[in-house]
Parts: sequence; structure tokens; C-alpha cells
Amino acid sequence: MAVPDHDAPEEITWQGRFVTAKKRGRWEYVSRSRGIRAAVILAVDEEDHVLLVEQFRVPLDRPCIELPAGLIGDDDSSPDEDPLAAAGRELIEETGYAAARLEDMGTFYSSPGMVSESFTLVRARGLTKVGEGGGVAGENIIPHRVPLAGLPDFLANKRKQGCGVDVRMLLLLGQGLIEGE
Repeated sequence: MAVPDHDAPEEITWQGRFVTAKKRGRWEYVSRSRGIRAAVILAVDEEDHVLLVEQFRVPLDRPCIELPAGLIGDDDSSPDEDPLAAAGRELIEETGYAAARLEDMGTFYSSPGMVSESFTLVRARGLTKVGEGGGVAGENIIPHRVPLAGLPDFLANKRKQGCGVDVRMLLLLGQGLIEGE
């Protein structure tokens, strides 16, 4: 089966520090600049609470409920950073929890019709509270520890407050959605 535009030359139409806009044939899309990838952390504790973060997202013009996450190697001094190391660092920074074990669950793509960005999903286990979280300077992250059984209600309440909900929440809602709950 022929794939239109797959062998057309790629053209960079704009490039910033973190995002590059590209065109290939009829396709327009964005990618992370400098090959930067992301780590997204699925952290569920022994009491079946999931760690989430709330952060204002300029593209949405509202706060968004998300899994903790961060860029791998976004600091120019560590471009070859290990995804698990980045995940451990980001988990502590954003939520105030450290993980005894981090497991690479594979590479996933955020929105492959318009973004070439990938992320490594990392499962965090053996969670211990070590700080307040909230991110680094200027991030203004609000950490949340939410019972998995109460997640649908938590998200509904956050939506009523005007928050966006990241698509990765489907990971946690999936079985209930499939079963029609």
C-alpha cells in the first residue's frame, strides 16, 4: 500500500528551543527540538492512590490534570539522560514522592496525526513522601494523591472547576470506560 507523502522531503518551517514546526508534502506537524523526549510517570501507591499533578498549560489557557512528567535531557548538561533517572527526578520535583523502583513500560506517541513527540511511560513503585513537590521555579504545580476508586469523581469535579484533563487519564479510567461505568 502506497503511503502519500511518506518519502517527500521534510522541511523545517520554524524552530524554537523546545518545539520545531515541520512540513512534509501535505502534512504539517511539530516535534520536540534537539531530539528531546519525555518521561511520563504512572505512580500508584500501596493504598491504591495515584499521584497526579495540576499545572496551568498556556496552550489550553487553563490548568490541566496530568500524570507527573518531564523532559528527558532538557538540561543541556545531561542530553543523554536515562529515562528512568529523569522519571525519578521529575516524580520528586513534581509530587514530593520518591520511588524505590522504576520500570520502563515502553515508548508511546502523544498525538501521532500532528505531533511526532514520544514519551516513555514509567511505572513507579514503592513510593515514599520525601518533600512537598510543586515543581521547580515557576512551574507552580499542585500535586494530588487521589484514590483510584474516586478518580472519576475527582476528574469530574476538576472539569467543573475549569481544568483540562490529559488524555493519559484514560490509562486509569480505561477498564471502567470499557465496562460502561
